[in-house]
Amino acid sequence: MCTTCGCGAGETRIGEKRLADDSDGAHHQQGHAPPQPALEPGRAGHAGVSYRAVAGADGGHQHGDGHWHGHGHRHADGHEHSHQEAHAPSPAHGDTAAEAPAMTPSRMLQIERDILAKNDGYAAQNRRRFEEQGIFALNLVSSPGSGKTSLLCRSIERLKEKLSMAVIEGDQQTSHDAERIRATGVAAVQINTGKGCHLDAHMVGHALHELAPADDSLLLIENVGNLVCPAAFDLGEAHKVVILSVTEGEDKPLKYSGMFHAASLMLLNKIDLLPYVSFDSDLAIAYARRVNPGLQVIQLSATTGAGFDEWLDWLSAGCAASQEKKTATIAALRRRIVELEERLAGDGRRP
Repeated sequence: MCTTCGCGAGETRIGEKRLADDSDGAHHQQGHAPPQPALEPGRAGHAGVSYRAVAGADGGHQHGDGHWHGHGHRHADGHEHSHQEAHAPSPAHGDTAAEAPAMTPSRMLQIERDILAKNDGYAAQNRRRFEEQGIFALNLVSSPGSGKTSLLCRSIERLKEKLSMAVIEGDQQTSHDAERIRATGVAAVQINTGKGCHLDAHMVGHALHELAPADDSLLLIENVGNLVCPAAFDLGEAHKVVILSVTEGEDKPLKYSGMFHAASLMLLNKIDLLPYVSFDSDLAIAYARRVNPGLQVIQLSATTGAGFDEWLDWLSAGCAASQEKKTATIAALRRRIVELEERLAGDGRRP
């Protein structure tokens, strides 16, 4: 069990490949073995020795099923990661001390901080890549069934002739959503989190390695359907976009305030169903802005296309801003190079 959000350990897959599969040698730095997890009393082993894995210095963590997950390797594209898995031996037959005792609150808090700090490091690497390539990256979050994938498909159909686009799909199981995206003609990579209930920056970094999004493109990351855990995990995105549908309750922003506070934009989806449901749009928006006064709101329908012009304009403006920022950064670097060359020439040294 993850100490940050309580989700279980599972086999994360990027496309058809297990995230922890380093058999091709492309992930670990040559000659560097991943660190071993620390062990402390708690879980019974084969020989009656009780132990459990705890968070290591590299920011790894242990799940409640005994699964250890560590980090620290570099991809060919410069994205650094590592993986390590260690499984605690099964409890000895008849051993009554198989269950680990509860951690102290301070220990839990420290492990949570370690996990989030490590995630933030990976997110910073993702963000740096996005900025260098002029990619406008969005993290789309919502409850299950809000219409995220339908919204993505309609958005792609409207924009694919104008913008270069790519999609990262996050689900616990199946590749159905990625297949729907690919049917539109846009590249997509599926991340299956197994028992995990959210994407993290580490997974996204691997997906970027597989997807290789183009410079000056729009990257849409569809997170696992969950309004709790994704709020805590930065993926390196420019914005979190939270989708609320009119088939849900108006008070969702109050119940799941962390997500609505973290978002820059709320899309109120399925407005074509308003005549048939008892949903107060004004009240839902008021609740959302009580949590986040600066939250932008766009009301739309992924089914009929109502309200889509405003949403697509928002996307286009974000892409343009990302491209302008990249251009300005490159220009600043060139000016710096010229200044250094002039300084060296003034000192009588060849640049």
